Amino acid sequence: MPSATSLTIVSKCTVFPDQKSTLLDLKLSVSDLPMLSCHYIQKGGLFTSPPTLSVDSLISHLKQSLSQTLSHFPPLAGRFNTDSNGHIYITCNDAGVDFIHATATDISIQDILYPLHVPDCIRGFFAFESTVSYQGHYKPILAVQVTELADGVFIGCSMNHSVTDGTSFWNFFNTFAEVSRGIKKISRKPDFSRNSILISEAVLKVPQGGPRVTFNENEPLSERIFSFSREAILKLKSEVNNKKWSQNSDNANVDVVELMGKQSNDTLFQIHNSGKMTTILESWFKNAVFKPQETVSNLQTGEISSFQSLSALLWRAVTRARKLNPSKTTTFRMAVNCRHRLNPKLDPLYFGNAIQSIPTYASAEDVLSRDLRWCAEQLNKNVAAHNDGTVRRFVQDWESNPRCFPLGNLDGASMTMGSSPRFPMYDNDFGWGRPLAVRSGKANKFDGKISAFPGREGNGTVDLEVVLAPETMAGIESDHEFMQFVSS
Repeated sequence: MPSATSLTIVSKCTVFPDQKSTLLDLKLSVSDLPMLSCHYIQKGGLFTSPPTLSVDSLISHLKQSLSQTLSHFPPLAGRFNTDSNGHIYITCNDAGVDFIHATATDISIQDILYPLHVPDCIRGFFAFESTVSYQGHYKPILAVQVTELADGVFIGCSMNHSVTDGTSFWNFFNTFAEVSRGIKKISRKPDFSRNSILISEAVLKVPQGGPRVTFNENEPLSERIFSFSREAILKLKSEVNNKKWSQNSDNANVDVVELMGKQSNDTLFQIHNSGKMTTILESWFKNAVFKPQETVSNLQTGEISSFQSLSALLWRAVTRARKLNPSKTTTFRMAVNCRHRLNPKLDPLYFGNAIQSIPTYASAEDVLSRDLRWCAEQLNKNVAAHNDGTVRRFVQDWESNPRCFPLGNLDGASMTMGSSPRFPMYDNDFGWGRPLAVRSGKANKFDGKISAFPGREGNGTVDLEVVLAPETMAGIESDHEFMQFVSS
């Protein structure tokens, strides 16, 4: 199997925005600052080779498209600056981003897609490996690497995690693709306002030389992408909610409340699918049988979602595979988007981090001796309770003790779920088709790190990128409760 060392850097340059920025400095928020000790986000897409462009023409075209896209995202071409009070800002000074052209022509599309475990060569498709976000003071906030493969191309973005969360990252990536395929007016303009509760006077004190990651970057890890079909997920969700599942059931009815909640924060979905959404809702409300006291609100908290069901399934499998002491407290962390949880709400396209990490605790004995529904209920209760008041309490707690986020599995019994199957990862058509696959680099990976992706075919499919100690991975791969729902 080809490795990361098979890769050759052909060229590297700085790309600048095609228009000068007029944006004022942006202060890092209480959601941005904890990420200063995290690696740059590394995510990208695997594509077939463009049929009508030479490699040189493709590289030139993508540089030009990136330059135009950066004018819509001035912070990405800026640098960090710490003022005399210790507050950190993004200075939108048009300092530019890195653009790397690489070749790995002994690696084919099948070398990436075929192996059961994610091959090591993927890490070579990204710049800024092991780069901590604090280094945005003197390093570019973004690097784009285009890697030419034997029969395809990989476009990888490495982006400072104190500047963006997943929502903002994919908004940039989608816009980059839009510009590349010739769209003149972008569909989702980022919001750079800095007037919410997330903007604080609290100062994060950093150690000399800057913060470091809080996990062991060199521990042996195994990584696999588990795919779940829509059918398997609906079956799992029905089991967790104690409902009878039928392959012929009306899936629009099964998932309508979840659909409402998931899509309410997706501007693009609202714009392009409002008619379809109305039709589904009208059909559902017409056919639904409400008890007098029922409302949509308590249905949302009462029904356990597909994603919570899937998370509970994995929580149990990993806990079982780790063979923990029954009294050991396990932790399942889920990153939640706070844009729509705050009152007043943030713009859905607010640019920056607007996430908080919700921990759910349970002893290994409870996770394994109680049923799947119980585990899912614990996750559901915590997510449902994370409202405006909870977000504000998290902010106040951080302000009383400013600190970097302790990413990792320090006690050997933790899991962290990041990313989201709602992110439009497969909407990235640069002009010659959608990605064949989405992959991530080595950044922020440790035993127990899970990332959720949408399946390529959409329609409710989910891929879970699971990173575990090798022996734990072997355990979940032979776990019947878990593997019965896995399609590949």
